[in-house]
Amino acid sequence: MAANTTSSISVSSSSSSLFPSSRSYLPTLVQSQNRLFLRNNLALNKSIKGSSTFRIMAVSLAPKIQEKASLSSFLDQKENGFLHFVKYHGLGNDFILVDNRDSIEPKVTPEQAVKLCDRNFGVGADGVIFAMPGTNGTDYTMRIFNSDGSEPEMCGNGVRCFARFIAELENLQGRHSFTVHTGAGLIVPEIQDDGQVKVDMGEPILTAADVPTKLPANKDYAVVKSDLVVDGETWIVTCVSMGNPHCVTFGRKGDQNLVVDQINLADVGPKFEHHDVFPARTNTEFVQVFSRSHLKMRVWERGAGATLACGTGACAVVVAAVLEGRAERNCTVDLPGGPLDIEWREEDNHIYMTGPAEVAFYGSAPL
Repeated sequence: MAANTTSSISVSSSSSSLFPSSRSYLPTLVQSQNRLFLRNNLALNKSIKGSSTFRIMAVSLAPKIQEKASLSSFLDQKENGFLHFVKYHGLGNDFILVDNRDSIEPKVTPEQAVKLCDRNFGVGADGVIFAMPGTNGTDYTMRIFNSDGSEPEMCGNGVRCFARFIAELENLQGRHSFTVHTGAGLIVPEIQDDGQVKVDMGEPILTAADVPTKLPANKDYAVVKSDLVVDGETWIVTCVSMGNPHCVTFGRKGDQNLVVDQINLADVGPKFEHHDVFPARTNTEFVQVFSRSHLKMRVWERGAGATLACGTGACAVVVAAVLEGRAERNCTVDLPGGPLDIEWREEDNHIYMTGPAEVAFYGSAPL
């Protein structure tokens, strides 16, 4: 459940605002049927690599709150040069969600996404996600721009946030599932009764050329427990695609058990990401084994850097752990932002990911 919090922020006045009483910061608490809202009438002058006004409405929400009228009226506001959005996070992996259901063209360019994701001069996020009309018979299409402006095929934490966003937009109550077209193919998220989101992530791709990686296949066309020299050190890696490429390592050659908290991600992560054996770059997961059903990982994401969670990465980690004989097919994977439950079912070869997705706030920002 998202915590109900009150923030105190010093702000300067603005000549206009989306909200009443724009010249002052006036939190209004409204309690109705055990639901508590924090509505911040906030006008905040902030430079976003230029003289623009950044404005936010912060709303603290419990997961079962469904305020379709409020959300729709907020997102439907038309103001030239401003983007209205809702920010969500999945275990701290945070995204700016945009209602793009009226167009197949993103409302934000990659360059604008970079500015919006900037944590010092923008909203701050790991990516911008667009909820678009369905493709090829699906209910919806999901596209995402990373914080560096690149477009990944898919994002596991992002698709859970996407599902919760759609549920609020459509005022869906209780358990619901729908089909989503992504760059990685068909994804089917299902909102559970407890508010968590279970996602059928499809089948892992193991063929080396399709990951893609230039490392030579050594097990049924796959790369499993192969040597990879990175900056003079030999790492043992397994390569998996979840529609996006992953390089999973349980340690350097000769290591007994990697202690992931000792990894300097900022140093080694980019060297994996841009290694010449990964023609499309790669996400990299560093994994510590606690038991055959309990793993811990840290991730360096392609296009986003070190993040608190990566859903496709957690799926890739369980696949790699099974292939290397380190774990069973049903595991809890600890990420810096919290745990995900991952199951790689033998009967259909699909991977199922279950975890939370929560609202952070509603906001608007200049484009």
